[in-house]
Amino acid sequence: MIAHSGNGHIGGDYSIADVLVTLMLHELNLDPADPLAPDRDRLVLSKGHTAGALYIAMALAGYFPVDELMTFMDPQSRLNGHPNRTYIPGIEANTGPLGHGLSIAVGSALAAQLDGSPRRTVVLLGDGELQEGSNWEAMMTAAHYKLENLTAVVDRNHLQQGAKVADTMGLEPLADKFRAFGFTVREMDAHNVDEILDTFAQAPEPGKPTFIISHSHKGHPISFMSDNVAWHHHVPSEAEIDAILAELEEAK
Repeated sequence: MIAHSGNGHIGGDYSIADVLVTLMLHELNLDPADPLAPDRDRLVLSKGHTAGALYIAMALAGYFPVDELMTFMDPQSRLNGHPNRTYIPGIEANTGPLGHGLSIAVGSALAAQLDGSPRRTVVLLGDGELQEGSNWEAMMTAAHYKLENLTAVVDRNHLQQGAKVADTMGLEPLADKFRAFGFTVREMDAHNVDEILDTFAQAPEPGKPTFIISHSHKGHPISFMSDNVAWHHHVPSEAEIDAILAELEEAK
């Protein structure tokens, strides 16, 4: 898809792919045949630059034909470089400017609480975007309204754009910060499907939103991509595509 379009954030796509596919195909209450069902769970991809991984999960779930993936970022394609809810029912929010997704998710969870609805809201964040101050306002709001139907997942791959997160603006002690803001904190391996399912199977703590630190590797599981910040935004060559596909086949 990315080679076809000449654009994309392939490293981040790979770091969050397992989580997205597991949530969309196995964990969340979603129905591609009725993508706007009122009591559906809500999935917000705050790190909207990894739309490629979201589109793949949606296609596998049946929201649109898999063949449409190869129109990624074509003129007039529904598959923009960032998610756009106007074109694809099932996308809950237009995202791209970082730092907005958690606020959107808090609003969604609060609406569900007011409606008396059992629906859950899950928001997937990049670790670099936690440097945006709007997230911390949203966290205070989530805790104040006791939004136990809200789960925030940070894709903790430790890399952003052209540098390490810690070198740009350090986040640690991240777990302690979220606990201090009133969240229940859990941690999981972002590349272990059983662990992802087990983590989400745990009931929320009454009156508390949940924050999951999803330990991942940008570019996983490709040897020359994994933990390599150069693959944050990179279009693979034909030879690199062959090497990636060979490693994926071996991993499978």
